Amino acid sequence: MHGGDKFSSSVLITEEVKNAIRECIVFAPLHNPPNLKGVEAVEEILPKVKQVAVFDTAFHQTMKPEAYIYALPYMFYEKHRIRRYGFHGTSHRYVAARAAQLLGKPLNELKLITVHLGNGGSVCAINKGKSVDTSMGHTPLEGLAMGTRCGDLDPALILHIMKEYELTISEMDNLLNKHSGVLGISQISSDLRDLEDDWPNKSDRANLALDVYSHRIKKYIGAYIAVLNGCDAIIWTAGVGENSPIVRSIVHKEMDWLGVKLDLEKNEVTWRGAEGDITTPDSKVKVLVIPTNEELVIAQDTIESINR
Repeated sequence: MHGGDKFSSSVLITEEVKNAIRECIVFAPLHNPPNLKGVEAVEEILPKVKQVAVFDTAFHQTMKPEAYIYALPYMFYEKHRIRRYGFHGTSHRYVAARAAQLLGKPLNELKLITVHLGNGGSVCAINKGKSVDTSMGHTPLEGLAMGTRCGDLDPALILHIMKEYELTISEMDNLLNKHSGVLGISQISSDLRDLEDDWPNKSDRANLALDVYSHRIKKYIGAYIAVLNGCDAIIWTAGVGENSPIVRSIVHKEMDWLGVKLDLEKNEVTWRGAEGDITTPDSKVKVLVIPTNEELVIAQDTIESINR
């Protein structure tokens, strides 16, 4: 899950690597410990088998300081490595490379925006195959509104709500991560499919949750077009990205200024594992649906790491 700022690629697991993973437990307390237990279990049962760590954060290590440094006293970064790390890196990396193949152009000549939407979600700006900015931050809570996560908000609200309702740190963490997002707004479900079943006429809350969810994605796409100084293609992936024509249509509505011309018939397809261009032939910016394949990237990285 988390390699901190120590790893910018996948690596063979050594004692030094395991120690670094342990140091990152403070950043990913739910993921790194069980990942490490799996590694140690294999070491015990199959001591001669090589293992490889593929970090969800590694792809984003190409970000420059202006993209990953928070406007906090600098000592928090120096002493505690508090900074933007980003997640879903393996997915963003895969679909960017696959988009280049589908577009018939070298990856190092493209400016891409990848939109990974599952129950969690993130957007990534990719220039010449390298991540230059991403919406998730120090933790996966920052950025988009998600299934149960709030995404971006005024940090002073956290203090206000904790004081108003006398919440503990644990209770506030639970509220932000498990009871917010589209579930918190809609009070129906964290699953976009349930909200879409209720869209567009049945429930004001379902409509509002979908609109907030989609508006946040559009804002990040717009911001990353500015960061990249242009865009060749926008790529949608993961469960919602691949299979929600409603979200894609809301996000791309009134994007003509960008040169995005959505083919409404192609967009209505629920792709379910297929790939496709959902724009018209004259669209200056292509919009692609590409199923992610993190398992393939992990397998390829494992082979490459073992054979180095």
